[in-house]
Amino acid sequence: MRVPDACRFTGISRSTLYLLIARGEVEVVKMGAATLVLTESLRQLIERHRCSSPSLKPRLTQVASARHGQTMRAIAD
Repeated sequence: MRVPDACRFTGISRSTLYLLIARGEVEVVKMGAATLVLTESLRQLIERHRCSSPSLKPRLTQVASARHGQTMRAIAD
């Protein structure tokens, strides 16, 4: 798939995709002027990040509110 399609597929920016390509984390094939990103390479990238990234839920038990000098409690599931 072309670079703009790969960006939409993954939800990453064009510059981030090119950085991943430069680091060898995403495979591409050049055909003339076109840069084609291998779909399987994108799927592998997503799978690697899915397995290694921590949960996005906050692990906070207390959040200080500097504006009011109060402490609010937030408990994550």
